[in-house]
Formats: sequence, C-alpha cells, structure tokens
Amino acid sequence: MSSYLDAARPETVPDATSRFRPAIHFAANDTWLNDPNGLVFHDGLYHLFFQNNPYGNVWGNMSWGHATSRDLLHWTEHPVAIASDEREDIFSGSVVVDHANTSGFGAANAPALVAVYTSAYKTGSEHSGTQAQSLAYSTDAGMTWQKYEGNPVLTRNSPHFRDPKVFRYHGDQGAYWVMVAVEAQHQKVVIYRSEDLKCWNFLSDFGPANADAGEWECPDLFPLPVDGDPDNIKWVLIVNVNPGAVAGGSGGQYFIGHFDGARFLPEAGSLAAPAGLASLPDPAARAAALRQCLWLDWGRDCYASVSFSDAPDGRRIIIGWMNNWDYANELPTAPWRSSMTLARELRLTTVNGSARLTQEPVLPEPAANEQMNAGTFELRNSAIRLPDAVPGSAHIIAAEILPGSAERLVFRLFGSSDGSKGTTLSYDAASAQLILDRRNSGNTSFHGKFASVETAPVDLEDGVLKLLIVVDHCSVEAFVQGGKVVLTDLIFPETETRENWLSTDGGSATILKLAVSTLS
Repeated sequence: MSSYLDAARPETVPDATSRFRPAIHFAANDTWLNDPNGLVFHDGLYHLFFQNNPYGNVWGNMSWGHATSRDLLHWTEHPVAIASDEREDIFSGSVVVDHANTSGFGAANAPALVAVYTSAYKTGSEHSGTQAQSLAYSTDAGMTWQKYEGNPVLTRNSPHFRDPKVFRYHGDQGAYWVMVAVEAQHQKVVIYRSEDLKCWNFLSDFGPANADAGEWECPDLFPLPVDGDPDNIKWVLIVNVNPGAVAGGSGGQYFIGHFDGARFLPEAGSLAAPAGLASLPDPAARAAALRQCLWLDWGRDCYASVSFSDAPDGRRIIIGWMNNWDYANELPTAPWRSSMTLARELRLTTVNGSARLTQEPVLPEPAANEQMNAGTFELRNSAIRLPDAVPGSAHIIAAEILPGSAERLVFRLFGSSDGSKGTTLSYDAASAQLILDRRNSGNTSFHGKFASVETAPVDLEDGVLKLLIVVDHCSVEAFVQGGKVVLTDLIFPETETRENWLSTDGGSATILKLAVSTLS
C-alpha cells in the first residue's frame, strides 16, 4: 500500500450484500473499481489492470489494481500494480509487450511489459493541475512495476489529456508505436507516434463527431477483417462518452473507417452527426441522431470498454466497466463496489450493406451445466416457467423465436411468485424494439436515476429473434441477433425473487430453441 496516506485502510466490513457478488464477472475483493486498464495477454495469462481505490469502495486514490486469468472467467486478484502517491494519481492507460525492446526496459530475449498511463498531477506537484502520459515497466511478467524516472513522457499542459491506448503499427514506413488519447472536454481523439515509447510526435486528431454532449474518454483503435475476409480490413475507433450516451449517462460509441498510420478517416455511414450532436440546433434532431450513432451497448451499464493487446490467434477481445457514472458511487454493495462486463470477442459483420461490430461473450464450451433444453413448441398468450435462479451461479438463456402473431415476447427474470417483481426483457413487434425494464427489479431506491427502461432497435432475420441472455447475480447482458445488438444493465433483486419466465402477449409465437444453463 502507498505510505503517503495518514490513515490505514479501514477494516473490511462484513459483506452484507454478498448475494449480489457476481458468479462469472470480475469484481475486486473488497474495494472500488472502475475503468479496465492495460489489458494484455502474456505468457498464457490475460492481465486485467483496472482503476482501483485500494483504501475504500468509492472513487478516489486512483491506482491500478491487477487480476489475471487463463480463461477470462476465473480471475485471481493480485496486489496493487501501480499505486498513487503524493504527486500523482494513476489514471487509465494501456500495456504493451515491447517485443523489440524499443524502450530499453527489457532485453531481446526477455521483453518488458510497458504501461503507458495518465499521471493526474496533484496540487503541489511540479505539474500541478495537468494530466500527462507516463510510463512504468515490468520485467517479471507484470507482477511488479517500476515507474520510469523520465516521466512524464508526453504533456500538452492540459488538465484533461488522458487515457492513452498504445499499439504497434506496421505500415509503409516500417513499424512504430501509435498512441490514441483524448482531450476529454474538447471531444477530441489525439494521435501520436513514437519509436521508443518515450519520445512522442503529434500526428492528427479526430472529433468532435456524433455523441459529444459529455467528455470523451478511453479511446481504442484497431483493425478487423469484414466478414473474416483478410483482404477487406477496416479500422474501428471506440470512443466512450460521459454523459450523453444513448441510454443516459455513460456509454461507448464507435466509428468505422480507415487508418493510414497517421490519421483516422471515418466512413460516412458511421457519422450520424459529422460535426457532433451539439451542432444540431433542434433537440428532436439531436435525439434522433443519438440513436443513429453506433453504440457498443444500448444499456445503462457498459462503459470504458477497451481491448486486449497481444490476444492469441489475432482475436479482438474487449472488457468494459459494468456501471454508470450517474450512480456509480452509490451501488448498494459492500465492501466491494462495481464489476466488469464479460469479456466479449469483437468481429466486423456486414449489416444492411455496412460493416458493423458484433460481440460474442467469452463463455466455456460446452457453455455450462444444462438445466433445460426444449424442442420446438408454440406459445399462445401464455407463459412457460424456466429454471429458477441458483445462488452462486449465473444463468445462460439461449433462445430462437419466431414471433408470429405475438405482439410481445417477455422474459421475466428474478421474478416474484405473484408477478409483481422482476426484471423484464421483452421484444415489441410493433416497434421492433428490445426493451429492458428494471423499474421493479428489486432495490432501485439508492439513486433517483437507477430505475429505468432501456430500448434498442432489433431487425428480425428471416423472421427470427435470436437471444443469448447472461443473467448474473446483479446484471443482465443480452446479446441479440448474434451480438449485433447488445444491452447491459445492473439489477439488485430481492432475496426471495428467483423465478424466471417466458411469455407471449397478443398472439402466438413459435419457440424454435430454448435452452437454459448455469455457470458457477
């Protein structure tokens, strides 16, 4: 622990809300966490670094926590990796494996891991009031870290210059490091180049564009093949925004385009508001354009999503923070507070003639312990009870449904026996919308903005609705139409509400597939 604090961390209080602790999502043992940082795969381990308060369960004392996993589901938490001190808090950033030893921190046969992080300088320090980019390095596979004595390595003398994501770029001019960071309050992504991770040169910037009502944070830039075709590569730029996301508060948008090693150029099809929503004078036009932006997630609780460096087999895997800054510090859990989304593998798929991201949750094969697997049947203005929620396990519901004449399909999750309580995930045929309603989900009173209804547009494919729903103790993640649409929300059910149901209203639907499994 850092020695600069006068008081030691308070004693851990009993975990009175242990029933909410996720079964298959990462949460710190007894402290606060927010943005995932420094995601990297190295020597058979996935490393998840994250914004962490080692001294409590609200935001503060920002340091990098650390956890590792071999399968992205079972995590081992380690001591704090990079700690805040008297002069700086350690804000978000990324980790790269310096295979060519460009930094000189490692050796040709033993590459160092290099963390590029934001130094948020405190009052009284030599860079007081600014945010700048700094380095730390590890020569023992990420278990211990040394701050670089030449920090900071890049400053703009700005109070809101942060969240560097660094990757190795190979182009016509050879190989070099590229950094994408943000000028958060100017809604700009700024792009830099370096040969050695220490000296950086400005290349270009991007923004404002699309959702720009709040600060831009945690950018990521990477290539993906479209429909798996290696001869058709496009670049994805993720930009998280807070507030001003589609469901309110925090969220992640993305752009599709081209990167030439210096500049990101978005395709016209990914620009709902090329100069940013703030440039549209009419509130109705801004609201309509907001829903035309490209969103990683249509729910309230997926933010700061970034991808792993050096993931095996060229996979692009992201993790997000499963929370929203509207109410993040007040979640009803103790002593831990907040968790991560499931890891999700990204692909680019052609949708209505344009490349769009799809997301597939990383789950084991076979998926889980099967509790139910129903054959084809019809459901007409009636309901079928699914297996109840099991303490200590997450539920995975896989369904393929022909809505037919049904006006509404409804999954009621963590419901009460009288039907008055529960979270509903429904498909409305008339509006072609997926709707998640958590207003009666349990404890919603801890913050005025928590009780909410989220909606996402869904196009049927050959008349079929495909759903993969992952229900953990305090969350619902819905992956729709093969992950073309994703919706993530937190919930805090009452102890006695464990019933799960599927029902139809206003007509009949054909259930082609309905399987329910558990995963501990």
